[in-house]
Amino acid sequence: MEQPFPILHSAVTIMTPLLLAATGGLFTELAGVLNIALEGLLLTGAFTAIVCANFSGSITVGVLAAIAASMTLAALVGVVTLKLKSNVFITGLAANLFAAGITVVLSARLFATRGVIVFRDMEKPATVTLPGAADVPVIGSLFSGHTWYVYASWVLLFFCWIILYRTPLGFRLRSCKDHSQALVSLGINPASYQFAAFLISGFACGIGGSLLTLNLGVFVPNISAGKGWIALVVIFLGNRKPLGVFAAALIFGLADAFSNYAQGILNVPADFILAIPYIFTLVVLIGVSIYTKRKNRVL
Repeated sequence: MEQPFPILHSAVTIMTPLLLAATGGLFTELAGVLNIALEGLLLTGAFTAIVCANFSGSITVGVLAAIAASMTLAALVGVVTLKLKSNVFITGLAANLFAAGITVVLSARLFATRGVIVFRDMEKPATVTLPGAADVPVIGSLFSGHTWYVYASWVLLFFCWIILYRTPLGFRLRSCKDHSQALVSLGINPASYQFAAFLISGFACGIGGSLLTLNLGVFVPNISAGKGWIALVVIFLGNRKPLGVFAAALIFGLADAFSNYAQGILNVPADFILAIPYIFTLVVLIGVSIYTKRKNRVL
């Protein structure tokens, strides 16, 4: 069924991997650890998902394998950062470079190519149509006609809010950043909660990465295309709040969707149009930085 607002419908699909990665990254950020390995976690999940789904013939196996692979890499980053006291930025960059390299190497070994891999006969995730919502303007494009990934990302974000703000686990996890000594005085090890936050980020990124490939039936080297980095921007633009993260992810989804539709409309170079989401990211970062400085001066 054709959507009456195709840009909005496309934006919801585009924002989903960003929202999943940002949801996972929100846990590490609130726990006091800036997880810049989100890009590598997404890419690891994307490659593992389509390879395992191809060999097993099951999308479910692909998604579960993607979650396991991303959580394994996240656990490695957590151990090196928290246990071995490595610099979190260097460790995160190393994880991103490792994911970019290992996926190409494995692609060459398994499929004899370092380029695009197309899985023509692979089953695609099913589309869910919500009764009564599909024909409603705007609402239908926003809420109906998406794959289960979209609804799973919303449910996961809701549980994120419950865990972070309505459970002792969330209270202790948020205390790791500014009140770690208080946790230590209670006999609680902050590093254990920070490690759990890394695992949660790997879980969410595994699902988000699997969407990138299973939704298309194609793997492209570096298919994550900076989405892990943009997810970090989404976290800060959303003021490190679940609802704010959702709104920020939707804004970036709209920017990306507009760039896709503008290619056949605007008489400007295609390279510039494709760069719109990244230009938007840079502008947002500058804007947030200026706003933060002015706010601090007032205070």
